[in-house]
Amino acid sequence: MARDFFTMDDFDLAGHTVLLRVDINSPVDPATGQLLNDARIREHLTTIRELRHSKVALLAHQSRPGKDDFTTLEAHAERIGALLGRPVRYVSSLFGRPAIEAIDAMQVGDVIVLENTRFYAEEEALADAKLEKMAKTHIVQRLAPHAEYFILDAFAAAHRAQPSLVGFCDVLPSLAGRVMERELTMLTQAVQNPEHPKVAHLGGVKADDSIAVARHLLEKDVVDTVLTSGGVANIFLDASGVDPGDPTTEFMRREIEDYEQARADSKDLLKKFPTRILLPTDVVLNDDGERRPVTVESLPANLLVYDIGLDTIAHYVDVIHRAKTIFFNGPAGVFELDPFSVGTRELLTAVAESDGLSVVGGGHTVAAVEQFGLQDRIDHVSTGGGALINFLAGRELPLVTSLRHAYKKFAKGEPKA
Repeated sequence: MARDFFTMDDFDLAGHTVLLRVDINSPVDPATGQLLNDARIREHLTTIRELRHSKVALLAHQSRPGKDDFTTLEAHAERIGALLGRPVRYVSSLFGRPAIEAIDAMQVGDVIVLENTRFYAEEEALADAKLEKMAKTHIVQRLAPHAEYFILDAFAAAHRAQPSLVGFCDVLPSLAGRVMERELTMLTQAVQNPEHPKVAHLGGVKADDSIAVARHLLEKDVVDTVLTSGGVANIFLDASGVDPGDPTTEFMRREIEDYEQARADSKDLLKKFPTRILLPTDVVLNDDGERRPVTVESLPANLLVYDIGLDTIAHYVDVIHRAKTIFFNGPAGVFELDPFSVGTRELLTAVAESDGLSVVGGGHTVAAVEQFGLQDRIDHVSTGGGALINFLAGRELPLVTSLRHAYKKFAKGEPKA
């Protein structure tokens, strides 16, 4: 597969100063400031370790203004150091004199973590501005002269356009880190895989995003079949003329910004692709914490739908087992509650058992994969939530666009022979 962006293989980074933009946005205990989960940090260790002969200044964000976990990156730096087994210095400055002095004082092998990029007003205020404008921001203008390369490894933020993510791509040779490279390689490979059948499972409650994904995947013939479950299935059932019941519909209306538009879009897709979108034939209601299986024909119900039923599971598992490529985004039910974890567990197990190329993503989906111990049996577990959804919906990812910009601008740099 031809690349149109630089990777870490294209430059000799030994001895050089690099700015490494990662996504280590992590759950934080607001009371103690301690990290509750370091999965995002662990994802970037391969990139950081490979830069052991360079001088590395990490850029990252944590949450956003107004949130109770909007805090410094001190705990993140401490955790990175513990995982690397060597000191990692936290610098309580982003582009002020302490940050500049810390960068200039680095020796080969050093890793420092600069302050939360979202402490800096321009990071949010200039979001989605033109690349050239972001290149003129304080963070870029102050830091770029003190570095020789910019490495972009924050795939989970690939759908964002902010100065610390894309601004450096106009002023420094910019390359994909190992997380970014693997994500783009695996996702592109899955989309372009010529072997059929290709299947997408869309679940969870972010149904409006999933409807856009379904449209792109079906209209562009990226997949042959879309399996629906969870909130996505609920809105498609409603669009097909099946009333799930007031509790479920009211819940979905709260979760979806424009429910009527989403319902209309679903109806349009069912009309265009009546045989390629599969809906549940039975579901499971939450009856005071117990499973109550019902057929779709028996709806509406005065209880919330919490899972797909056994007949639907059996049908979907069969489709997944025969697939050559599988995209899986969103759980089939409320898997966090054991009685309603059956659908999600069985479908993900089928993905793990399949001989096809499997790509799984989305925050809740990844949590389910880990809960069921399946992470080592799936070809690619994506770090992206919104980034993955935008990729599958055929939308341009600003970080990818920026890497391509840098590739064209710095193509006459110093790539390896």
